[in-house]
Amino acid sequence: MARTESTMLTLGTRAPDFALEDTNGKQVCLDDFAGGKGLLVMFICNHCPYVHHIREELARFAKDYQDSGIGIVAINSNDVDNYPDDHPDKMREEVARFGYVFPYLYDATQAVAKAYTAACTPDFFLFDARHTLIYRGQFDSSRPGNDVVVSGGDLRAAFDDVLAQKPLKPEQMPSLGCNIKWCAGNAPDYFPSA
Repeated sequence: MARTESTMLTLGTRAPDFALEDTNGKQVCLDDFAGGKGLLVMFICNHCPYVHHIREELARFAKDYQDSGIGIVAINSNDVDNYPDDHPDKMREEVARFGYVFPYLYDATQAVAKAYTAACTPDFFLFDARHTLIYRGQFDSSRPGNDVVVSGGDLRAAFDDVLAQKPLKPEQMPSLGCNIKWCAGNAPDYFPSA
């Protein structure tokens, strides 16, 4: 398993547009989250051990904040031909199994992952009410095997600051996880093996 860090997209970047189908076949787009207090866009998948490590707490986190006014959406951009566990049918099973209360979208062309410079699973991008990037980085400092309790502490602190209308700390730690599984010939310039 290749370990990759977030690209740490520049704070202040506008949220790139997207229009992707969720696990029920409904199209979800960036404009669906207009008028809220913010938006979390996260790149996850089904098979990655780093996502496995946090997914129960991630489901709890989303439930805790589902009525906060901050939208939450997850995107899977992995190559499903070579990673069939990440197929949309399996995504549907994942939603049911872990009780995800957020839309889980499939990025078949991987164009949305590239637009966000997403590099790993999980990778988190939090935007304010104007869809300007204010946080990117880790869920918390827990990793598989490091004995740190999974809490979502970093992302919870960012959400709480948004809700309290406080400025977020500029010191943000990159997420770490498995690299996004790019389709053959589709890896972006920022991918280390490209």
